[in-house]
Amino acid sequence: MPDLRFKPQAAQTTEIPRPKRAEGQWALGYTEPLNKNEQSKKDDDPLNVRDRILHTYSRRGFDSIDPADLRGRFRWMGLYTQRAPGFDGGKTAQLEEEELDDRYFMMRVRTDGAILDGPALRALGEVSTAYARNTADITDRNNIQYHWIEIESVPAIWERLESVGLTTLEACGDSPRPFLGSPVAGIARDEIIDGSEALEEIKRRILGNPDYSNLPRKFKTALTGHPSHDVAPEVNDVAFVGTVHPEHGPGFDLWVGGGLSTNPMLAHKLGVWIPVGEVVDAWEGVAGIFRDYGYRRLRSKARLKFLLADWGKEKFREVLENEYLHRQLVDNPSPESPVVPGDHIGIHEQKDGRFYVGAAPVVGRIDGTTLSGLADLVETYGATGARLTAYQKLVVLGVAAEDAEAFADDLEKIGLTARPSNWRRSTMACTGIEFCKLAIVDTKERARRLVTELEKRFPDLDTDITVNVNGCPNACARTQVADIGLKGQLVMDDGRQVEGFQVHLGGGLGLNPAMGRKLRAHKVTSAGLDDYVTAVVSAYLADRTDGERFAAWVARADEQLLRGEPVAV
Repeated sequence: MPDLRFKPQAAQTTEIPRPKRAEGQWALGYTEPLNKNEQSKKDDDPLNVRDRILHTYSRRGFDSIDPADLRGRFRWMGLYTQRAPGFDGGKTAQLEEEELDDRYFMMRVRTDGAILDGPALRALGEVSTAYARNTADITDRNNIQYHWIEIESVPAIWERLESVGLTTLEACGDSPRPFLGSPVAGIARDEIIDGSEALEEIKRRILGNPDYSNLPRKFKTALTGHPSHDVAPEVNDVAFVGTVHPEHGPGFDLWVGGGLSTNPMLAHKLGVWIPVGEVVDAWEGVAGIFRDYGYRRLRSKARLKFLLADWGKEKFREVLENEYLHRQLVDNPSPESPVVPGDHIGIHEQKDGRFYVGAAPVVGRIDGTTLSGLADLVETYGATGARLTAYQKLVVLGVAAEDAEAFADDLEKIGLTARPSNWRRSTMACTGIEFCKLAIVDTKERARRLVTELEKRFPDLDTDITVNVNGCPNACARTQVADIGLKGQLVMDDGRQVEGFQVHLGGGLGLNPAMGRKLRAHKVTSAGLDDYVTAVVSAYLADRTDGERFAAWVARADEQLLRGEPVAV
């Protein structure tokens, strides 16, 4: 049941759109749980599960865990049961969740745009090697993601992480998910405004706060003051994007209602100017609207983007100003978008004369050994630390000018590179069927093999082409906004059902944001993926005009070429 404090105090002064049928909006009086997830949150605030993990489940073992905690509230502590081995993709939609549960957990550690110094990197590495079978992935939400975690180990893991200022709290669940922050905040020469303190204040004020622990569904935040828009702001629920007002100077525009999955929508740009000191108030206002007016009846509609689609951005802004901020926002044109978002790979000078070095693993997959090796390098070279990126990469900050090239050389020795090929730099992949209960196909290993093959076939590619590989329709790897987006599904091949992909072509963020083009009835088998991508890229290179990017070519190309088929002359 919602706290009465959550109800807007002056609702009678603002006309609130009412849907044709009740959608479970608290502020309109629909407070009864409408599905098992809402019932579970009503029964007990998910934040309370931490004590049960510490004092009961970790001591009595996996079989002692209440199912409502196991498949619900554990997510607020950054824990999901991982996929049990032996179930192929055909079983994903056929079996109940509990039938796919393994007795091990995936664990997400949030970093929220913070700098990971040597001790923090070493702690992350030690947790991986001691408790997670040396697994560790960098996700596209600034997280480190472990696998093979046992419930008995969780208290020790939390103690180790918290000793260096890290947490798994609300890394999953219907909560404020980990924040995306610019990896070059405060140090980039061309930065518009440093939003680090604003992001830290949002985290301080809301993480673990019961006022925001029961949202209709996940709530994703991004903040950047860099002109390259390096946090994918177009596809987050709420994003603050650096801008300049002609009188007031640097501040942030507010973008709301972005998201992908099966109903992809780009964020609405409000065209406002918010000073850095008021960012947290605006965040609370947007999150409050989502909490109070978000749709709770159906999980499939319980994202902020659906409310924006029904209300429109003008009504959303009106409610935000009148009922939550109690003041008017300052109008200001939204900032120009970059041609493509920045990822900060390579060696770059900071505004203080030191250098930052952006490095790429392969599709985000690293391990505890790599993290510990990175900690050693950071301390050996006296670097400030590392930040994770929105593209499954990392950036090391504060390397002395005379050491930058040597530092990049030493990164190669631990499996990272600041000089990647296009394919290694521009390919992302979600967790996939190896560990995820929602996945249908393998992604990480398949994407790694694709990168290796494309590096052989196109060693000197002179343009950027992004490839995003996802194991299901949920788009955790942002399938729809890649040049080549691959959505995992089962496809028919010679009468057999095999792993494959639906293809999305020509998507992207930045100057011309768009969802990728789906080709009618076109599927690619996993086994045929290397040859398909090769055919499409070869067609693009042969047919492009001077300076034409891949997405622009896709928009005009013959469909046969996009299907990887030769065109008769």
